[in-house]
Amino acid sequence: MNRIKKAVCILVLGLIALNLTACAPKVQAADLMAGITGNKVQGKAADDRFIGNTADFSLELFKRSVAEKENSLVSPLSVLLALAMTANGADSETLAEMEAVLGKDISLEDLNEYLYTYVKHLPSEKNSRLSIANSIWFRDDENRFTVERDFLQKNADYYNAAAYKAPFDNQTLKDINTWVQEKTENMIDKILDEINEDAVMYLINAILFEAEWQQVYNKANIREGEFTAVDGDKEQAEFMYSEENIYLESDQAAGFIKPYAGNYSFAALLPSEGIAIEDFIQGLTGDEFMHILDSAENTAVNAGLPKFSYAYTIQMNEVLKDMGMPLAFSAKDADFSRLGRSSRGNLFIGEVLHKTFIQVDERGTKAGAVTKVEIRDEAYYEVKNVVLDRPFIYAIIDNDSKLPLFIGSVMQIAD
Repeated sequence: MNRIKKAVCILVLGLIALNLTACAPKVQAADLMAGITGNKVQGKAADDRFIGNTADFSLELFKRSVAEKENSLVSPLSVLLALAMTANGADSETLAEMEAVLGKDISLEDLNEYLYTYVKHLPSEKNSRLSIANSIWFRDDENRFTVERDFLQKNADYYNAAAYKAPFDNQTLKDINTWVQEKTENMIDKILDEINEDAVMYLINAILFEAEWQQVYNKANIREGEFTAVDGDKEQAEFMYSEENIYLESDQAAGFIKPYAGNYSFAALLPSEGIAIEDFIQGLTGDEFMHILDSAENTAVNAGLPKFSYAYTIQMNEVLKDMGMPLAFSAKDADFSRLGRSSRGNLFIGEVLHKTFIQVDERGTKAGAVTKVEIRDEAYYEVKNVVLDRPFIYAIIDNDSKLPLFIGSVMQIAD
């Protein structure tokens, strides 16, 4: 696959905003993996198959997660990491379904190797910062639930996952949410409102991204304008104008790439007049998305980008079932025998919850994502011009693979 290192968008997986103060709460539960060195793994460098399959997963997840007439944002990488950790506890048909959804024709063993190397080589610099953290929390009740040590070790080896054995009481609730706050620097303040009495494990991924534009906007570049929302309403917005040199075009859209300082970029695609944003999104495939990026032209672009900021939350159970892994959510038929054992019944995924946040302004971008996978043990029911002045999609990608860390849609600007 052709690489255009300069022209890449990196889907923003990041959380940033308010810095934690010295008096901020700290996690009280002990990390069972603290001080334990993970086993050495070989890893696999990202190749065309991994990039293509991951792009397909990313776009399929995005398409199925878009909220009608509302701003949306998902971090495919965050969801992929949380579910890959979970899949290391799956077996038989449950594992086969999860492998097909997460990696298509890539086995879980190979996917672990690919993700280990991919994450390890994602750059993080002073003006372009990316932080990824994983944790596993399980119920401290050996009469009810026993975790498989091989499962914890594998996720420590490949995902550097911390492991916490906890009573699953109010203190554990505080600890999990404090961990989320710390890893996202308070951009996302919590992932749990309560601990379900049927929950025996939580697998959590957090991603923090903060980057300055390579060329920061000045006051002269910022002008008031009108954004036409998805329902046709005219909204006042502040537009940031710049001359970029990477132009994107397809049969149905035009756009641009704006680089951050470092090895990440912001890519935007504006559907052509007469093409509804919903139709454009649903028709976009991973292969086409990557082709648009690979076919970028070095052409002057007068780019207009509105300032925007929003948070998004989605429960992904139905999305993931529809993508092809219903067994993992079946209290009766799920097979997570490699994860652990419960005296109360079969283990299954009770909920996959995904939270994101993004802020785009004249200085750069802050974005964050948290994905929670809850394991339960009891039945659960279940010079060209591109001005982004109407609904558009965007992505934050790393410049080497062009895979989106974040991908979203802007349907409106007003809160």
